[in-house]
Amino acid sequence: MRAVTYRRVSTEEQAVSGLGLEAQRTTLEAAIATRRWTVVADLADEGVSATLPPHKRPGLAQALELLCTRQADVLIVTKSDRLCRSVRDLLDLLDQAERCKFGVVALDSEVDTTTASGRLVATMVGAVAEWERRIIVERTRTALAAKKAAGARLGRPVQLSQELRRRVGELRATGLSIREVAGALNSEGRTQGNGAPWTRSAVQRVLRSLCLDGCHNDNMVAL
Repeated sequence: MRAVTYRRVSTEEQAVSGLGLEAQRTTLEAAIATRRWTVVADLADEGVSATLPPHKRPGLAQALELLCTRQADVLIVTKSDRLCRSVRDLLDLLDQAERCKFGVVALDSEVDTTTASGRLVATMVGAVAEWERRIIVERTRTALAAKKAAGARLGRPVQLSQELRRRVGELRATGLSIREVAGALNSEGRTQGNGAPWTRSAVQRVLRSLCLDGCHNDNMVAL
């Protein structure tokens, strides 16, 4: 197999931590020798955080370019966090690997999409991540429903004066379109809280806020 090795160290990480670039090189060389793979390229990003997307990391971007153009078959790293900090980002990378038909190997885990068992582990990681996302969504909905039932106001905090918000509602209630409401407010010399002129989207935000406050005039709040 033709492999691309990738190494990364952030500005905060030191070589003595076991995560230095040279330490990673030694570990990768040993793994490559055991597997009898051919190294097409050894790429690295020094002083770069894993929170940056791949295309903003020169070394990783080049590695993925080689892999997606079929100049290499597998991407190998010492630890999965050299590639990504979050499970979501790792899953996105695994999705890209599946589309471009290259393997991903992280030596610190069982993630090795070049083997059947490694692909199973990657699938399990994805399933668990999906379950966690659904649980979070479910808990959030339950919490919001409870707050709403208790009379709490949901949505962004109100930043405009009550008088100005009331004027937006009054103009809308006369049958003006949202764009016409914005024009009328500007004609009256009124500005948003930050001094900016009124726009269609700004009026829409105020109308949604009025809906959250419980207004019942359909003509006023219809978007």
